[in-house]
Amino acid sequence: MSASAIGTRPTPLRRRRTRAALPVSVIVAGIVALFFVVAAVFPQALAPRSPLSIDLLNTLSGPSASHWLGTDDAGRDLYSRIVWGTRTSLLIGLGAMAVSLVIGIVLGFASALAPNWIAQPVNRFLEVLLAFPVLLLSLLFVALLGPSAPSLIIAVGIGSAPGYARLIRAQALGVRESGYVEAARALGHTSRTIFAQHVFPNAFRPLVALVALGIGQSVVWASGLSFLGLGVAPPSSEWGVLLNAGKSQITTAWWLEVLPGVAIVLVALSFTQLGRYFQDRSEGITR
Repeated sequence: MSASAIGTRPTPLRRRRTRAALPVSVIVAGIVALFFVVAAVFPQALAPRSPLSIDLLNTLSGPSASHWLGTDDAGRDLYSRIVWGTRTSLLIGLGAMAVSLVIGIVLGFASALAPNWIAQPVNRFLEVLLAFPVLLLSLLFVALLGPSAPSLIIAVGIGSAPGYARLIRAQALGVRESGYVEAARALGHTSRTIFAQHVFPNAFRPLVALVALGIGQSVVWASGLSFLGLGVAPPSSEWGVLLNAGKSQITTAWWLEVLPGVAIVLVALSFTQLGRYFQDRSEGITR
């Protein structure tokens, strides 16, 4: 073997560093997600101007040095409104994700582990819910509960829950038949102990990465409902409300419609990319 070949041969340390290196797409997604998290927690640090401050001398002005993303028909700074609206949009996404996970866990484990007289009706119920699109289910519950942020959280959470329930059911069924669960039964462990120590953590662990995916999806669904006038009411700067307010002026003030949409897309893409990366890591895949 030549010296040059030996010199270029990757060492174990170099291989470990190569495997540990984050993909550029994940780094970019992390930076974008971090920006929006900071915007949600400390909006005044990124946009000190009030999102409700009216300037009638600068209505419908395009992006400029004084107003980076332009202004709306009341002269309110669009950049400030998007930044300050991040908190509401992300809280709705997080809340909807939490609701869907709780419902999915209860229905998924009941479907997989409960006695047959409970599991079968739960399975039929899930099949009925899965037959309806998420948006249609969400519209139904918003119509019942009325337009508001809590209604959006509940509606989007319930609409997304059947998919998570089916995933949890599949994981729980696989874990239930595993060798370590059989060994725990042979050792005389109670069903409650087996569920708490083996079934629940091993069935739920692969789904943790889906939380990031679900947050982005929930933000998109909630913004869509607000765009239809079924979400948070103005003058809130929630992103769907901004889209709804700008739709009538898209031909004269494109930034009012396009730029809030870009914020929604960036949040969805960044959280989706992070979720996929964590999912691949949990499965032992290195991109």
